[in-house]
Amino acid sequence: MKKINIAIDGFSGCGKSSTAKAVARVLDYKFIDTGAMYRAVTLYFLRNKVDLNDPAQVVDALSEITIDFRPNKELGKSETFLNQQNVEEEIRKMYVSEMVSPVSAIKAVRVAMVAQQQEMGKDRGVVMDGRDIASVVFPDAELKVFMKASDEARAKRRLKELEEKGERVSLDEIARNFRERDEQDSTRKESPLIQVPEAVVIDTSDLEFEDQVQKVLALAQERMTE
Repeated sequence: MKKINIAIDGFSGCGKSSTAKAVARVLDYKFIDTGAMYRAVTLYFLRNKVDLNDPAQVVDALSEITIDFRPNKELGKSETFLNQQNVEEEIRKMYVSEMVSPVSAIKAVRVAMVAQQQEMGKDRGVVMDGRDIASVVFPDAELKVFMKASDEARAKRRLKELEEKGERVSLDEIARNFRERDEQDSTRKESPLIQVPEAVVIDTSDLEFEDQVQKVLALAQERMTE
């Protein structure tokens, strides 16, 4: 059975990352959370007060950033490390979410991250989720999936995630953040969020998590045996 690359794109809060992680675990593939990569860059920029409107500052900051994913066997998942520091929890907080889209819209940031992502997937056997995976990072991916969900379903899921981590945020605040990020991600000049024609669309609004995982796995099995 041949190895393939699986590209999962879509809006925030649709279950992209959770689904991609589960699919990678079942297939024994490498999972790359591109959203976490952009969140890590955003965290570094915030901590170091990088001026997003100063190209020289941005380029200098990017040269100081290393991002990698390390398995946590106890938790059964990979965690994000920024310059050797575990930032998995910090990058999921709302103050980082508020700034991810402006940071990821910067051309130098996208060029740097896409180069790393393509290197990670050059030997196949990768499940990668984000917003421009099928269109920019892996245009030759054997399986392309586009995930979407209703605004209400997305906001409720994210609220539950944040509450479980002890972060107090209102449903309205989450919904507003989603709307702003959707607009920014879909209209940005550099690698906007788009649904490529060949992508299989999965609406997760009314799906149980295991059902959406099984849908992607079934599609992957088809591609792996073609």
